[in-house]
Amino acid sequence: MHTDITEYALANFTKMLYTQSPKHIYLQNNNSLSLHLPTYMSTAFFSGFLLSFSLILAIGSQNAFVLRQGLKEEHVFWVCLTCAISDATLIGIGVSGFSLVLNQSPILLDIIRYAGAAFLFTYGFMHLRSALRGGASLQASPEASPGKSLKKTLLITLALTWLNPHVYLDTLLLIGSVSTKYPGQGLAFFIGAALASAVFFFSLGYGARLLQPFFKKPRSWQILDFLIFIVMFSIAISLLLN
Repeated sequence: MHTDITEYALANFTKMLYTQSPKHIYLQNNNSLSLHLPTYMSTAFFSGFLLSFSLILAIGSQNAFVLRQGLKEEHVFWVCLTCAISDATLIGIGVSGFSLVLNQSPILLDIIRYAGAAFLFTYGFMHLRSALRGGASLQASPEASPGKSLKKTLLITLALTWLNPHVYLDTLLLIGSVSTKYPGQGLAFFIGAALASAVFFFSLGYGARLLQPFFKKPRSWQILDFLIFIVMFSIAISLLLN
């Protein structure tokens, strides 16, 4: 059944890409490609962008992890890219109509909810332990501390994204549902929403270095770790209660 649902969503998304492509692409005399986006599609684009950006601004485990990686300057590009691609994938599935299918299979949300809560509790305890131990601080250069490997970092990034039910609620259900208000403009809405996610994550990851002077103090890291612990535990508890 799950395979059928996935194939249904992918088929709809592929159909959307082909049938809703802008019809104002033309080749100029110098053979350069120019794209004119109609006004009605611009409305869908900016609506998708603003909705996605407003949702992603909420403090969560994923954002906290990106911020922490940005402060440590560890695999920032790959972490931001992974988050952006993951969000774009989920947004695309939601815009393709998967939200209607998901509403008919509440057991899928329950599975995601409990798995996500278990992960957030575990990862939250890790940050609580770091906060109690203390001693962490930014080194003079990123090379001074080996940190986590790229593989381990990306696995954590994927877990924080794909095991977080709030991500599914925002992308598949909410964004997917709102996109239905723009019939025939799903591609523009999708591009706007996905672009907002990419802009946010890369801004957060690379903008975090502005806070580095503050995080050269061990006490600052203890405060951040404790705040991340509170955020993750709060989300995990809310998942179990709702």
